[in-house]
Amino acid sequence: MFRPLPFFIGLRYTRAKRRNHFISFISLISMLGLTLGVMVMILVLSVMNGFDRELRTRILGMVPHATINGYQPISDWQGLSEQLIANPKVVATAPFIQLQGMLTHDGSVAPVLVTGVEPSAEKTVSIIENHMQSGSLDNLVEGEFGIIIGELIAKRFNVNVGDKLTFVLPEASVTPAGVFPRLKRFTVAGVFKVGAELDSSLAMINVADAGRLNRWQPGQVQGVRIKLDNLFEAPKVAWDLVKQLPGDYYAQDWTRTHGNLFAAIKMEKTMIGLLLMLIVAVAAFNIISTLVMVVTDKKADIAILRTLGATPMSIMGIFMVQGSVIGVVGTISGCVLGVLAALNVSQMVAWLEHVLGIQFLSSDVYFISYLPSELIWSDVFIICGAALSLSFLATLYPAWRASRTEPAEALRYD
Repeated sequence: MFRPLPFFIGLRYTRAKRRNHFISFISLISMLGLTLGVMVMILVLSVMNGFDRELRTRILGMVPHATINGYQPISDWQGLSEQLIANPKVVATAPFIQLQGMLTHDGSVAPVLVTGVEPSAEKTVSIIENHMQSGSLDNLVEGEFGIIIGELIAKRFNVNVGDKLTFVLPEASVTPAGVFPRLKRFTVAGVFKVGAELDSSLAMINVADAGRLNRWQPGQVQGVRIKLDNLFEAPKVAWDLVKQLPGDYYAQDWTRTHGNLFAAIKMEKTMIGLLLMLIVAVAAFNIISTLVMVVTDKKADIAILRTLGATPMSIMGIFMVQGSVIGVVGTISGCVLGVLAALNVSQMVAWLEHVLGIQFLSSDVYFISYLPSELIWSDVFIICGAALSLSFLATLYPAWRASRTEPAEALRYD
């Protein structure tokens, strides 16, 4: 059976128990450091990917991917929707009217963005129907002035379906008795829960009722909300749609309202990845230290091999194999442990919360109440490739030093 000399001796050196136990300890630390670095990188990046997924599916499932707005109220929104849906990248459309104001109940006040929606059309562009805790989107019947509110608003006012809330608009009405703010009484028609930010600031009413509050003509809306097949193309698609439409319209998209969240997560993922890569780099430096000490310890063996005819390249290959084994074992171990941890971290954290009786992610503070994780195999391959590359590069200098050993000098005092 053919076995190259460097590979054979390098594996023998790796398996052999060294006389210098300190070198063995450093080798073990190098391998454990590499394992820990790879495992932590896979786990942390998977959690970051999980948060990114939750933001994308929850937050952007509620806010519009893009909107086409009119400078004046739009009377024929159905015709506009037909023109928009003709674009192959547009999945669905729905009319809307947005109102800013305050909700009041028993002396408590909360700022809120009220969106007037068409219930049947809203279901095609929003995920709200899947996150209703009580009531339904169909309860928003025209003329009944029902309102659907977020869970945090409901908790703040201590209200539920059937209770009354007062909506205060930011404009005044002049009457013979004086100037009074415009008020409208609403009945709670449902409560939803999708995330801390939206649950405390968003409410929905029927689009016809919103038009009445704006004193518009029946059927007039502010704009049309668009759901796209690829939300990351929203700025380009929205701009293209406005250029193609006859009339005076302008476009808005999610990157202007919530793009900072995704930019922050992308930056944090990059920075955390670079910081965690330092753990792998430290382990690689430990491999250098280990091999330098091994070369010093094995000078007599190197001299004997050179005397028997081994070339400098063969000697260099022996120690490159030895260092690479440490890198391969550490990387594979870290990869396996990291993948297992990433696939089970949500369940492990939930179990720990149950045992300790505490909640690490409170829904009152964070937009989700559990630790999400999404394993992306391309991240795993990049991490493992980087770890193996650093491990291989770490072997070059000690192996080169070993190949420069002179037999006469090494055996002079032996």
